[in-house]
Amino acid sequence: MDRRFQSISETDESLLVGRVARAHGNRGQVIVNPETDFAGERFVAGQILRIEQDGRSSERRIVSVRFHQGRPIVAFEGVETMDAAESLAGAELTIAASRVAPLADGTFYHRDLIGCEVRDLAHRTVGTVVRIDGPMNRSILVVDAPGGEVLIPLVADICVQVDPAAKVVIVNPPQGLIELNVPTRGGPNER
Repeated sequence: MDRRFQSISETDESLLVGRVARAHGNRGQVIVNPETDFAGERFVAGQILRIEQDGRSSERRIVSVRFHQGRPIVAFEGVETMDAAESLAGAELTIAASRVAPLADGTFYHRDLIGCEVRDLAHRTVGTVVRIDGPMNRSILVVDAPGGEVLIPLVADICVQVDPAAKVVIVNPPQGLIELNVPTRGGPNER
């Protein structure tokens, strides 16, 4: 059985689903840079998104959406002019966590993994997860370790136990993975 661990970006109790890149056309549409692995589910007509910008927050319903080169082009209710759309550039688009279906087994939200202690099979501490990089099917745990940043693929063969409730990830890294990030000694700049 091929299990894959996956992750999704989110902030607080709201899930970050995208950022407005810029206005598109003259009818109030915006191009969105998606920040979710479920863009087809998050950007649909009728969906209500929270627009967060400059410390302000408002909810808007999506009136229409189409995708171009993997990015949604969205028309929001009440945003009908190019000027109104341009004013949204840079805004974060979020959705309430309560509005999304539960995640499948082996799938985690970023916030659930950030702060987890990473240990090897001998229970030696590798470090602490500080962020997750990459898309859902190629997520990488970025671990703050004593020797520097360690990048660990979030796959079942390496991350053999993921327990967000206990804030622990047990890893079985391939030989040399952890050591790749340890600074070398005796280099030309060492004193």
